[in-house]
Amino acid sequence: MSGRGSARVGRPSALPGGRYDPPPLVVTAETSTTVHFHGEDGRQFEYKIDQLPLTDWHQPLASAWATRIGASGGLRTLASTKNAWGVLGRFMRFLDQMPWPPRTPSSLMPQHVDSFYRDRARRTTRHRAGVELRSLSLIFGLAPLRELVPPRTLDRMRVRVFGYGLRPGTSGYSDAEFSRVLTAARTDIKALQQRLEAPSDADAVSALRTGRVTLPAVSAPRYMRNRREIARQVFATRDDLYPMLVLLVATTGWNLEVMKELPAEYRLIEGKAVEVDLVKRRRGSRNWHHTVTWEIGAPGRELSTPGGVYLLLHRLMEPARKFLESPGFWAVWHSYPIGGDAQTECRNPFGKGLDASLRWSRWTQRHDLRADASANDRAETQPLQLSGNRLKTSVDVRRTRQFGGHLPSAARSNTTAVLFSNYLAGDKTTIAWAHEVVSDAFTDVERAAYDAHRRALQKTGRLKLSIRPTSVLVQGRGSEPGAQLKSSDAELESQTAWSSCSDHDHHPLTGKRCQTSFLDCFHCANSVITGDHLPRVLSLLDSLELRRGDLSESDWWTRYGSVWMAIREDVLPKFSEQEVARAHEQRPADSLLDIVEPRWERP
Repeated sequence: MSGRGSARVGRPSALPGGRYDPPPLVVTAETSTTVHFHGEDGRQFEYKIDQLPLTDWHQPLASAWATRIGASGGLRTLASTKNAWGVLGRFMRFLDQMPWPPRTPSSLMPQHVDSFYRDRARRTTRHRAGVELRSLSLIFGLAPLRELVPPRTLDRMRVRVFGYGLRPGTSGYSDAEFSRVLTAARTDIKALQQRLEAPSDADAVSALRTGRVTLPAVSAPRYMRNRREIARQVFATRDDLYPMLVLLVATTGWNLEVMKELPAEYRLIEGKAVEVDLVKRRRGSRNWHHTVTWEIGAPGRELSTPGGVYLLLHRLMEPARKFLESPGFWAVWHSYPIGGDAQTECRNPFGKGLDASLRWSRWTQRHDLRADASANDRAETQPLQLSGNRLKTSVDVRRTRQFGGHLPSAARSNTTAVLFSNYLAGDKTTIAWAHEVVSDAFTDVERAAYDAHRRALQKTGRLKLSIRPTSVLVQGRGSEPGAQLKSSDAELESQTAWSSCSDHDHHPLTGKRCQTSFLDCFHCANSVITGDHLPRVLSLLDSLELRRGDLSESDWWTRYGSVWMAIREDVLPKFSEQEVARAHEQRPADSLLDIVEPRWERP
């Protein structure tokens, strides 16, 4: 080729010579069936299908498993494949131990699946058993197992058959708890910076050069303590992982598993941001990598921005990183050497597995981090239980509040549905905040509707509606039960649907005969509401409430909100509770709302 752009019309791109045959995912020999895994996280593994019981299952299992963990499958990281492999192994061993095990996939019956579910639910929980059954259904739903296993058995594997559903996410930390966790993490990282500034010990300088701490042999406890103190002068250690992970999750908003697989490669953008390629699990096939751009921030603010934290930790672990066989972001000193002849004591703690035997309680106890006191006993506080899920939930809750509850804007590392169902739905602070927001919004809508009613009434020349209670609603003050005293004849001359009109021929605004809707009478200076009208007004109130099911909230408030507020705020407070209760009993079935809204106008 002659350089960039040498291919053009009539001149195709150069191709390598010879034929390329990719290696098969499933290697079958006379004595073994092996499935090779090459993950998106760069890790590789070989799964020995022949180590499972029930020999006649091996070939279809190997083909389905190769599809599940292959390039188009849903499992593309080593940790996820090992979890699913553990479930598959337990299921096959369980079948093999049954009195009459299914020797072939076609003989697998629904009762076998039921028995496995009950056994796992008894040993763990129903939720965990449902998760394992869902994992099996995703494997057995692939060819050739889906053609061999009876359809009713496949249906039985679907977890909804057992009443299993996703649990809402756990609640995050309160503002005070979250603040204490971040303060402890930042304190530890600042101490780590000062610790690694300039080693003066000769043994520390030697360790920095060789990646290994060598000391004369002494008693075991003292020997290990001395080695650890020397290594701490030049390397980050396992104890430093806890504050590092806390700060990364808190500033980036990504979950703990993604942070454990951070790459060492990055791109600096004009000194203001850093671009990193992340591996995100459970995103579906062909969607495992996600490029993010993190702000670095101003000097001195490194511990408050995602890009600043990433670059700072990258620099602090650089002395140990140069001794790794496969360079990665994470590099700490470990007390036991690895690597054969190299004898290096620096390693990636998450190189082989993402667990790394982290014990969060050790870090929280060292800082005496405690949960908020309960409402019942404020004197007693329990040790804070720190976990990556609760930490991420706390971050998502605060981000959602920042965007005013708008989930599409708040969703950063998950979809909107996952953000709500897995992180926000089960958080107590989110629920309380949402109730407060809805209450405030409803109050604002009510206030706006009432203000509209007052403005309309003021335009007609009156500040308040004319309310004149009559004896029909004052039973118990000397009148016989059921007695009714009508209003004056003058007031009854111009009856409307729910009130009387003092001057129907002269509207306050136009001076002409009134042509407006009867609903507008609640905003008119000529309107007179007496106790005789109250039963029909209450019937109207009921009808307005029923219309909520026919209209959207916005349309309902626009159409009926001002009338609804006028009745509740100007009419009903003028009567006693006994008067309103008696009028409620006497309210007619027909509210006459159809008079102002003919059937063809109804929503």
